[in-house]
Amino acid sequence: MSFNGAIDEPFPTPASAEQSTVSHTQKGFKISARKLPISKSGPIDEMSKNLDIPVPEMIFGDNMVSIEHIASGWRLEFNAYDALDRVDKTDKTMLKVSYSKEWSSSREKTHEGIKEVVKPFDWSYSSDYKGTITKGKQFTAVGAEPIPIELLKRPDPILFFEEVLLYESELDDNGISVLSCKIRVMPDRMLLLCRLFMRLDKVLVRIRDTRIYVDFSTGKVIRDYTEKEDAFDKVKNSLLFSGRLPDDLTVALRDPNQIAHLLPEVKHDLEILTVS
Repeated sequence: MSFNGAIDEPFPTPASAEQSTVSHTQKGFKISARKLPISKSGPIDEMSKNLDIPVPEMIFGDNMVSIEHIASGWRLEFNAYDALDRVDKTDKTMLKVSYSKEWSSSREKTHEGIKEVVKPFDWSYSSDYKGTITKGKQFTAVGAEPIPIELLKRPDPILFFEEVLLYESELDDNGISVLSCKIRVMPDRMLLLCRLFMRLDKVLVRIRDTRIYVDFSTGKVIRDYTEKEDAFDKVKNSLLFSGRLPDDLTVALRDPNQIAHLLPEVKHDLEILTVS
């Protein structure tokens, strides 16, 4: 992706960011989302230097979603910078492809503003990001309980819905890594899903989900974090076994909703807090 002519474009001003933010207030909670264009080369270079790793080709550094309890000030936010800051900056979790050296070299040229040689890092951009609490108390695993799925299945009216992309990379045509958030607000409760979907062709398929459930009446907030992954060939064979045609298979391999149920769970954390 080319950023020619974008270097001198200004950073988004606080006013433009505020104008691009949509919010909905429901029973003492303010739910907000901001969607702005892809970041320009100036902010990209600054973010890369601060993170000490190259950033994905498509980075939406000004996008965010947040949940705020108005009375207490408690606030939880999801944004691209904090998510990328959770990417492993060592070679411990690096996934290998046949021409990974060439990939690293191309990334180095793309980010010539970074004077250091590209350091080893998880270039699949797999983050275990669970959100950033900007104010108020933290979650605890003590007394945690599952998200009440049956309540979410009720045909309640959806009062507010947004889908926000935080970053995306095609891993130099080796697959895809994308982090996005969806918010769904009903009269008595809401659900936020922040999903990392990473597919490295012929190697691995990975999904990491952070679900935030809020009960507006009780102030109870549940955070459910799940990691799922499996070998690429196993997932592909499972799709083939289901009778997929080649065209359908290609579509399915790009759609986490069609893959998630095929992946075994490798980690699951459940936490809770109550705001008042």
